Amino acid sequence: MALAHAILASVVDRPCSGYDLAKQFDGSVGFFWSASHQQIYRELSKLEAQGWIASQMIPQEGRPDKKLYHVTEEGKQQLQKWIAQPCEPTPIKDDLLVKIFGGSVAQKQTILEELERHRQAHQEKLSTYKVLEQRYFQNSQQLPEQAKFQYLTLLNGISYETYWLTWCEQAIGLLKVSK
Repeated sequence: MALAHAILASVVDRPCSGYDLAKQFDGSVGFFWSASHQQIYRELSKLEAQGWIASQMIPQEGRPDKKLYHVTEEGKQQLQKWIAQPCEPTPIKDDLLVKIFGGSVAQKQTILEELERHRQAHQEKLSTYKVLEQRYFQNSQQLPEQAKFQYLTLLNGISYETYWLTWCEQAIGLLKVSK
């Protein structure tokens, strides 16, 4: 996936400024597609040059003018075309799994500490996702269509973090009892 498609998917339903998009990105699409604010601003310029988004200057008193971006008809068509293309499952590339695979050459305590650190990080992320679920998606069957699609991505995140928590706990348990 290109950052362009993540931005189009984020802006397609409502116009927003680059600043608002970057903040929104951090709390939504950013959970599964990371990009720095600089990358987002660079991509906005490219998308505008391609005609996939357009901008409108909004005058503001006491602050610089705000530039609002919205997806053009061509941008919607490009997003629809991209969504219709099959995608392959993403291969796993995870430093922790490589460390575990070669872990017999390290001190067991080092590996246990790393596993505990990851367990804590996954617990924190799962807690964040659960708060979002309670705040925005309490009655999933009555959600508008757009919100159902967004909720599906959150459910994937919840499942992912739950899986990692379970695995970390299994790994810690296994290594603590082995000699």
